[in-house]
Amino acid sequence: MGAVLPLAFGMVIKILFNPASEGISISGALIYFTIPMPLQNLPITESQVNSALVVITIFFLCLYFTHGLSVKSNLKRQIIAEWIVKQTQSLVKTNMSDYFAGFAPFVAAIMGLSAFSSLLALLGLYAPTSDINIVGGWAILVFVLITYYKMKCGPLHYVKSFGDPVPFLSPLNIISEVATPISMAFRHYGNVLSGAVISVLVATGLQGLSNIIYSLLPKALERVLSNVPILQIGLPAILSIYFDVFSGCLQAFIFAMLTMLYVASGFPEEDYFARRAKKLAKLKK
Repeated sequence: MGAVLPLAFGMVIKILFNPASEGISISGALIYFTIPMPLQNLPITESQVNSALVVITIFFLCLYFTHGLSVKSNLKRQIIAEWIVKQTQSLVKTNMSDYFAGFAPFVAAIMGLSAFSSLLALLGLYAPTSDINIVGGWAILVFVLITYYKMKCGPLHYVKSFGDPVPFLSPLNIISEVATPISMAFRHYGNVLSGAVISVLVATGLQGLSNIIYSLLPKALERVLSNVPILQIGLPAILSIYFDVFSGCLQAFIFAMLTMLYVASGFPEEDYFARRAKKLAKLKK
């Protein structure tokens, strides 16, 4: 019940604030209200509220799956929880080194937040992953994490890494470093938003095609069937399964994979442990 209430609350807000529109409508997140700030006003948008609702929903789901755990249990929710943990740990172990063994909760959180945000479209809510500000914020946080692990051997070692393999490639390496969060954000945002736009365009096109077909029928039959866009039955639902479910979950998986690969590849593991061994040797002396 706790996991359902935030989503129901979001649907109620959507109904209350969503303006009536006719025909095709493709727009960004609604602005519910604006908080006055000294430098710039802070708009509270639909994507921000829906992101918070997703976090609350995942929190209650975690409480549900982890409630009443025991060593020997046949509870379905414990079996599901154990399966999620094992699969995430296996994914981290395959794509990262043993040093990142504790990275599994973070990866699971990324995939869960992204997937649930995209799946909100099934409830008629605005998907936060369709907002570049939300996905861009995730990418910046991941970029900070990537930079943190790249600097494990110190700032000087991090600066020197831009000269690999040859110094004159430093400008390209710097551009590549800056492009990392940009590419992660636009890849995720672009795929989710394009799916939503295509679904709306196809549904609207099918409605227009239905009207053309009805215009060829006798007037009496046209008046009876005019309110039933028969060509919109079935195909939009199939597109929704692909764009909202499959593509949304796939983009969540890709975002998590890129996070693991960027962090693991940027971490100078050999140099880090060599430096650590030297420090321990000095302390022993």
